[in-house]
Amino acid sequence: MRNRLAVLLVCALPLTLVPAPALAGGAPPAVALGSVIPAPVEVRADGTSFRVTPRTVVVAPASARPVADRLVEAVREATGYRLAVVRHAPRHASAITLAPDRSGGEDYQLSVGRKGVTIRSGGNSGLFNGVQTLRQLLPLEAPWIVAGGTIVDRPRFAYRGVHLDLARHYHTPDEVKQYIDEISQFKVNHLHLHLSDDQGWRIQIDSWPRLTSVGGAAGTGVDGVGGGFLTKAQYRDLVRYAAARFVTIVPEIDMPGHVNAAQVAYPELTCDGVAPPPRTDTAVGYSSLCIGKEVTYQFVEDVIRELAALTPGPLIHIGGDEAHATSQADYVAFQQRVLPLVGKYGKKAYGWNEITQAPASHTAIAQYWNTGRTDPTLAAAVAAGTKVIMSPANRAYLDMKYDPSTRLGLSWAGYIEVRTAYDWDPGTHVAGVPESAVLGVEAPLWSETLRSIEDIEFMAFPRLTAIAEVGWSPSRDWESFRTRLGAYGPRWTARGVGFYPSPQIDWAG
Repeated sequence: MRNRLAVLLVCALPLTLVPAPALAGGAPPAVALGSVIPAPVEVRADGTSFRVTPRTVVVAPASARPVADRLVEAVREATGYRLAVVRHAPRHASAITLAPDRSGGEDYQLSVGRKGVTIRSGGNSGLFNGVQTLRQLLPLEAPWIVAGGTIVDRPRFAYRGVHLDLARHYHTPDEVKQYIDEISQFKVNHLHLHLSDDQGWRIQIDSWPRLTSVGGAAGTGVDGVGGGFLTKAQYRDLVRYAAARFVTIVPEIDMPGHVNAAQVAYPELTCDGVAPPPRTDTAVGYSSLCIGKEVTYQFVEDVIRELAALTPGPLIHIGGDEAHATSQADYVAFQQRVLPLVGKYGKKAYGWNEITQAPASHTAIAQYWNTGRTDPTLAAAVAAGTKVIMSPANRAYLDMKYDPSTRLGLSWAGYIEVRTAYDWDPGTHVAGVPESAVLGVEAPLWSETLRSIEDIEFMAFPRLTAIAEVGWSPSRDWESFRTRLGAYGPRWTARGVGFYPSPQIDWAG
């Protein structure tokens, strides 16, 4: 591809970048071997190259067929070629080979030579990661030449997530699938779906049907725009779709606060038994489940039980943030009863960092969303065993405006340009939370101002790539990243992704 940069023999970051040589015959230069996002751990370019043609085959055992199908789909989208998948390549065939072993894991090695490409990994998730790297190494125009050499790669953190708010504005299954398609290309492996809040309830619960018939009705959502909900069949379909792209769905029901929509549907969840009026504004902190009523815990257990049955992934997020209408004593009492309920149904409890006020959180996962660099309550919980996902709002919240002129988003946590999202370290960000306690990172995207997939894309990209690299790459370099990101921009353009053209990046094309 034109105007690309090459990496020559890079064995550790930061990457050293020099202009790529042109190929014979005046063809555009190949995409440099190390120019992918997130940055690989080790890159060894060797000056050879491999050309993908209509006769190239994909070699994969039956166990790797799901990854081979994703690879064939990606190559067809990029080149128009419909590559055959075979168990054994014909002699002298041009081949892309998927070579799994039995060890599992997300690590992979990608080797490119004159005769073909081989992706080796201990499991299908690692093979899939290698396929995403190969996708970025294919140029945007013919000839489809991949630069030669070897990439050895592995993630820094096991959990690399994004979050999407369906409660403030309902995003359709097709929109969620489009988002999954994009995030998976950057080795993001978790999608946290915020399914309930004051403005709407977005997941079918059979034992409490009015949650969706009332809480998901037309007119719910911020400004009364965006009614709708996921049926159980739609949710299962999203789970399957995500799993095929090695993304795990994490469902969230926010409580004991952020429950106005549930209380409109079921007034018995309030302390006085009176339904509150529906809310379509963006205020927070005014609602609370009634901590002293047993019906509260029957409701909570029913919801957790049904969600756990729908969700193959190991995590259920129980919210817990901004419960300003709940006293601290009641809040702790609630968490002490509710956090163990998640384990009762075979899942790991996960909540916003406020849950660390309760001792039961010591076996749970806390999502740090505050903007500070110190949190004594979180640090004490970590010392007692709590693990952490890092999502500091002033670094990782994708709904924050880029700058004061941004047409969408909020600014309560500050403005987040691409470099702000990139220049932080999850392993040292909060005092008393060492890297050994950090499971990974997540980039939340709240929907108060979002209405469409175009809005999602504009706020998520390019900042999500920065968070993806923070979560994946063991060491990072801003100048290398901005160069690689600038070169990636034409790929979004070619796919019709409406990203924000940050002035911090020199965009190619």
